[in-house]
Amino acid sequence: MSQELIKRILSSIVLIPVVFFFIIKGSIFFTSFIIICFFISSYEWHIISKKNFFSFFGHIFIFFSFLSVYKLRINPDNDYWNLLFVIVICVSTDIGGYVFGKIFKGPKLSKFSPNKTYSGMMGGFLLSIILTYIFINIFPAKNNNQINWFILVILISSISQLGDIVISYFKRLKKIKDTGKIIPGHGGILDRIDGMIFAFPFSYIVFLINVI
Repeated sequence: MSQELIKRILSSIVLIPVVFFFIIKGSIFFTSFIIICFFISSYEWHIISKKNFFSFFGHIFIFFSFLSVYKLRINPDNDYWNLLFVIVICVSTDIGGYVFGKIFKGPKLSKFSPNKTYSGMMGGFLLSIILTYIFINIFPAKNNNQINWFILVILISSISQLGDIVISYFKRLKKIKDTGKIIPGHGGILDRIDGMIFAFPFSYIVFLINVI
């Protein structure tokens, strides 16, 4: 096991409970956490996109993404289920992609993100379906239509993987591996949530219009 992977695992063990604490606790704790993450992410985006045509639009997009996170958590029912649901999909997609990609390797998915493979993509889909199914059975949803949930998981996982590739593209333009060094083994905040910032706005709209 590489030293980088050990750092990644240890960071996740610390990070996941902290994130869940702020989400479940809500109130000023969650709001402060979101604001801090937003400013760090915006700064990291500035670093990789300055002098780029997309820089300004990226800042606007990140703002609306974090706003959708806030809206997903701060709702009339004071319910954090929707937000956790999206996070479970994105995190499991990332883990599945990383593990399956390392094990099976194979053809590259995109020249913009040379570490992404088709096996990793399929692994992301597979693990997101499995872990989301477990999540829904432990914390039942209001709507138990499994076909609808399956479709939503695939869509969110796809958008998360696409977001990962988009951020990787800008990092490649800048010729850097990570957007920052704040999280050992992972890089910056933006490295950790690159797929999520695309998945959150989409998910918020889905839940807002009650498609599911």
